[in-house]
Amino acid sequence: MSCGVPGKAAMFPAFYRLHFVLLGMVLPGARRLAMAVLITLAFATLARLIRGVSSTGSVAGAVVSFILYLALGPGAFIALVCVFLLAWLTTRLGYARKEQRGTAEKKDGRTASQVLANLGMAAFAALLYGITSAPIFIAAVAAALGEAAADTVSSEYGQASKERAVLITTWEEVPAGTDGGISFPGTIAGVLAATAISLVCLAVGLLTWQWFWIVTLSAVLGMIADSLLGAALERKGILNNDAVNFLSTLIAAGAAALLVRLLH
Repeated sequence: MSCGVPGKAAMFPAFYRLHFVLLGMVLPGARRLAMAVLITLAFATLARLIRGVSSTGSVAGAVVSFILYLALGPGAFIALVCVFLLAWLTTRLGYARKEQRGTAEKKDGRTASQVLANLGMAAFAALLYGITSAPIFIAAVAAALGEAAADTVSSEYGQASKERAVLITTWEEVPAGTDGGISFPGTIAGVLAATAISLVCLAVGLLTWQWFWIVTLSAVLGMIADSLLGAALERKGILNNDAVNFLSTLIAAGAAALLVRLLH
């Protein structure tokens, strides 16, 4: 009679591995759990106090940071904090000009849907790493975080600059903040943001130098994909901004995982 559970585990190994991973995330060592809860709650509270996120965004951010911390340790959490800081700083850059253009983010901060659209893929990849222990998912996490930073920084910096943007698909001049619009300053800022997040991931031990270039390239690829999706689908009302952001992080994460698998 006792052979029932092993038999099911053999038939559904992924399900049972997920079961134990989730148990491990809910019931890890008391000290680690307490540290994760304390740090992520403090981070979410601070993010709300400085109006980086709304009330719902704070809850979503706490969940994402909790998953990253438990699945990959404090290094992933540090990378997440750096993404948040880059987004928060560039969102406030040239805010008056953005308000005049009608492209400024709400002063109350990003909502839960925006947080999950930008960071949900990183959390999902972290869960996949916990289930499979496959290193490719670490690269996926780093690339998703890098893309989230690159996209936000490129968009916010581009909108704050005095230069007009061009539509990525036709190169016609469009107002800053137009879906699918890119500018030279914004693009450079986005590449630098992706590189910065990869360097943070390298510094905290999530990446090696071999993976650093793959992750950075994948994050930039995701940023470009965001503009293409914005021009082709968001402008036509087929996708909203949250969907475009999520798909862009998915492309970055998928590209990083695939390239690491093929090249290493």
